[in-house]
Amino acid sequence: MIRLFVEQLTVLDCAFLDPLRGLVGESWIVDVELAGDLDQQSMVLDFGEVKKRLKKVIDGIGDHKLLVPHRHAGLKLQHNGHGSELFFSGPADGPIEHRSPADAVCVIDAPAVTTESLTAHLQPLVAQQVPSNVAEVRLTLRHEVVDGAYYHYAHGLKKHTGHCQRIAHGHRSRIEIRLDDRREPALEQAWAGRWKDIYLGTQEDIVVDGAERVRFEYTSVDGDFALELPAQRCELLDGDTTVEKLARYIAQAVHAEHPGRQVEVRAYEGVLKGAVARAG
Repeated sequence: MIRLFVEQLTVLDCAFLDPLRGLVGESWIVDVELAGDLDQQSMVLDFGEVKKRLKKVIDGIGDHKLLVPHRHAGLKLQHNGHGSELFFSGPADGPIEHRSPADAVCVIDAPAVTTESLTAHLQPLVAQQVPSNVAEVRLTLRHEVVDGAYYHYAHGLKKHTGHCQRIAHGHRSRIEIRLDDRREPALEQAWAGRWKDIYLGTQEDIVVDGAERVRFEYTSVDGDFALELPAQRCELLDGDTTVEKLARYIAQAVHAEHPGRQVEVRAYEGVLKGAVARAG
């Protein structure tokens, strides 16, 4: 028996409900190992097939979805036809309500969504996709190693024609800020703190804008979406929350605090992708 490995087969950009943190944007790098006998090509499995079969099923299960812990006492989940509605209590800031098409939600049979519980959910489903010569499938979920500041944010992009339109998905994202070409770690940490476990919402999607609660609703290509959560866990932007707009938003805010300086912001959307914006 021999082992085949593929590092960073895919990245799951998603969001999950946490009993302490609330709605959390996340990016998990997924590595895979396959143990088995060699086939007629003298391979455990062709690398092209690994990407074609396994990446597709992993992405289909968890990417750009809201992951919910089915066995958490504070979760109330209902499926109505092709849709899902949930109410999640537990976070100290207040409950979270979510409505979407059913395929925008991934239900994890555990009291909490963790690296371990998501791995346990994914692994047997992925194992169904391999040929008979493969005896074992092992997944490893890990975070990108970041030497500096990062934040977790969730959002939804109603104009997107793909899965980004889902109202509660997210990312674990690095940020780099420079003033006059000099890196500014203190500013980066300040924004990481400001956007710790934040929901970045679009002003025009608000239907309830209260001092304690904010509710967003929109209809996109895939259907109707709604999200209600504590106001203090939201930051509102005038326009879409694409990474291009987020980079520009931060650059303009930093420039307003440092007039006369050249500002460059490198904002990531998950792992190894993002946008650069300048001001000044």
